Amino acid sequence: MKHLKLPDGTKYDGSQIEPMWAFRKFKVKDSSIVSWTGPVEIEPDNLIDYEDVGLEIKGGLMLNFIIEHFDCQPADMRLCYHRQRLFVTIVRDILGEIGIKTRREGDDIYVGDGKLSISIATGSLSSMKIHFALNITTSGTPEAVETAGLLECDAGLKREDVQDIADEICRIYMDEISSIESDITKTRVF
Repeated sequence: MKHLKLPDGTKYDGSQIEPMWAFRKFKVKDSSIVSWTGPVEIEPDNLIDYEDVGLEIKGGLMLNFIIEHFDCQPADMRLCYHRQRLFVTIVRDILGEIGIKTRREGDDIYVGDGKLSISIATGSLSSMKIHFALNITTSGTPEAVETAGLLECDAGLKREDVQDIADEICRIYMDEISSIESDITKTRVF
């Protein structure tokens, strides 16, 4: 699995959830996790979750991750959602280590009553895809939703620390996936 870091400022509009986006855009040929900070404003035509139709999904500055796995064709949605929840758990662990107390509801992370994250999992004939993003600040988030931002949760956290957090999240997720694959190869089955 490969990790690609994009330049700050890249906007997530929902089109990045399409299959093989990292390959078509950046020539990343393998399962991958792409991370970057930038605004989020999902275009209505790019909404994947039917429950989100008609809602504003946006943030002025978010830490974004796009994960794509090619190890199961056609995509196994159950496996994809399990991986999404694993990713959310890893994010919560990292945030807890730096002193940000969170709670999880499904694939969403909250600080108090403020929603800190957005996420979706989907699949195609060729791959499974996950988008996950954390608010870095609450600026630009929908007025109708109480939100939380990383920098507002911890006064000691600086903007430049966010990329280190992203790198650690990606490293741990890739290590978990690699460890699972390794465990599969050593396990006797009946």
